[in-house]
Amino acid sequence: MSWHEVGPDVFVRRYDELDLSVGLVLGGEFALVIDTRGDHAQGAELAAAVRRITALPWQVAITHGHFDHCFGTSAFLPAPVWAHERCPGFLASTADQQRAEWVAHYRREGSDDIADALARSAPDQPDRLVSDRADLDLGGRTVQLIHPGSGHTDHDLVIAVPDAGVVFAGDLVEQGAPPDFGDARPESWPAAVDGILALAPAVVVPGHGEPVGPEFVRAQRAELAAVAGLCRDHRLGRLSAEQALRRSPYPAETTRIALNRS
Repeated sequence: MSWHEVGPDVFVRRYDELDLSVGLVLGGEFALVIDTRGDHAQGAELAAAVRRITALPWQVAITHGHFDHCFGTSAFLPAPVWAHERCPGFLASTADQQRAEWVAHYRREGSDDIADALARSAPDQPDRLVSDRADLDLGGRTVQLIHPGSGHTDHDLVIAVPDAGVVFAGDLVEQGAPPDFGDARPESWPAAVDGILALAPAVVVPGHGEPVGPEFVRAQRAELAAVAGLCRDHRLGRLSAEQALRRSPYPAETTRIALNRS
């Protein structure tokens, strides 16, 4: 685990746990932390790692309300916490279920330390809510908080650093594994990725995996468009589930979840 600079004063920190990637953007007056990891202990580790880079007061941006991206926020408070306006409702309705499912997951795999920390963690509600876009001045550097449309969830938020050509895409882009459709809007996901590409980034940081270039994003967008078409045709009765599974670019279980979300 170390910080990797992907643009001037723009950093990514990648973890073995869930192959999670989080971000840090430095301005002249503030630092912006992008996602806070999955529990209070992981959040504290990240906060200490940020402090080894900068002493600037921080703000937090949450890309979406899945536990691995935001249950560590308590370690950064008090601070402004930015998210899409639908994120608080998602957290209120799903946090307990997310915690129970993943505590059980970590118990099964023998990771009792993570399970114990997660069992004692709860998400802190964002207090700076974005509808479509907000510009955040970090002091001599402006970052853009943008909702490009529903995709991985109905409240995805991407963070663009225009002067560095970097976009933090959250789980709208996945590297190293198929996208997760558990809370997705499969038929609108390709358009959300179009919104990322429209920012003309040189580097895109996925929520999981290593930073990628626009060619990777375009290729994944084509796969997502194929799945979106299969979901639409299945919803309209033009394709059976079995036919859709055979035609999908993704594994059967991933595609089955996408079909069930349409």
